Amino acid sequence: MMGRRLLYVHNAVPYFLSHRLPVAEAAQAAGWTVHLAAPEPDEASRARLSAQGIGFHPLPLSRRGMAPWQELQSLLRLARLYREIRPDLIHLVTIKPVLYGALVARLLGAGPRVATVPGRGYVFTTAGGVRGAILRAGVGLAYHLALGGANARVIFQNPDDRDFFVGQGWVDGWKTHVILGSGVDPARYRPLPRPAAGRARVVFASRMLRDKGVAEYVAAARQLAAEGVAADFVLLGLPDPGNPDSHSEQELAAWHAEGAVQWWGFREDMPEILAATDIVCLPTAYGEGVPRILIEAAACGCALITADRPGCREIVQAGVNGLLVPPRDAPALADALRQLLSDPERCRRFGAAGRARVLAEFSEAHVIAQTLAVYAETGG
Repeated sequence: MMGRRLLYVHNAVPYFLSHRLPVAEAAQAAGWTVHLAAPEPDEASRARLSAQGIGFHPLPLSRRGMAPWQELQSLLRLARLYREIRPDLIHLVTIKPVLYGALVARLLGAGPRVATVPGRGYVFTTAGGVRGAILRAGVGLAYHLALGGANARVIFQNPDDRDFFVGQGWVDGWKTHVILGSGVDPARYRPLPRPAAGRARVVFASRMLRDKGVAEYVAAARQLAAEGVAADFVLLGLPDPGNPDSHSEQELAAWHAEGAVQWWGFREDMPEILAATDIVCLPTAYGEGVPRILIEAAACGCALITADRPGCREIVQAGVNGLLVPPRDAPALADALRQLLSDPERCRRFGAAGRARVLAEFSEAHVIAQTLAVYAETGG
């Protein structure tokens, strides 16, 4: 068992550390030597990987660019890494690592591989017109080629995405597994006593993308403020300059200055923030897997409001631990917020039910056990 090499291919080290590190640690405990190929991170992330004993290998990978020479460099670098590391198992996460990593692995016969598809993303939810149709056709063909082979397994984060890929003929159903999200540590994300009095707090935490519903959240906050509803509406997160769907820093600063919402930027103390929050809101139209923020919020005992979409429905049961609203519908979002802000006891019931749901289905322990089982099935 000792000395088996597990290579993760990812598009961002911070995302790996926040979403995949617990599984990597469990793999190390099971005897794997863990490596990570991803774009060069900041020094702090590099140091954290080193302290964890994870071998890091820089991988030039543009998240959205399609310059032919740059994409060829990524493919050639992956081929060199496979030859150098000779991994016994490859775990690919997010669209480009899945497509590029799996295609190169198939060409080189690089061995068993697991692909995690955390949602359908921009290509299948937003890209429109002729360009969008061409892009979807090309990506669909690439998925079909990448996910083939008897020694491949595919992890989806919700059954809707799994059924979509199988229905398109891109992957055989027997290769697929559904693992709900990336899990959270319920000892770290936990409820704390809230003040009996004071203004309610509503939090929207995500990348500041239009498809995540930022503008609808701001519009709903404006409407409720105009009605005299006493609550603090917070935006947590940063713009994504490499994403054409991103709001600008200027837009966010202007909304903050207007006063209907408070933009707090990026914060690392999320367990403490969520433990002092009443409602977490994510009115997304994006192709989500299972949004981690909703799992974290439920673990902290927050009531949830999110869009009635795949992935979101996996964590939010309408009328049990939260409310579902149509995406891109600011009036419906304002109505849902109004309902919960006017009924603190209902919020508390939703929060308790959400915490119980996380303990039963969404803890790190569940995700780790299921992922290691997929590794074993794949041949690892």
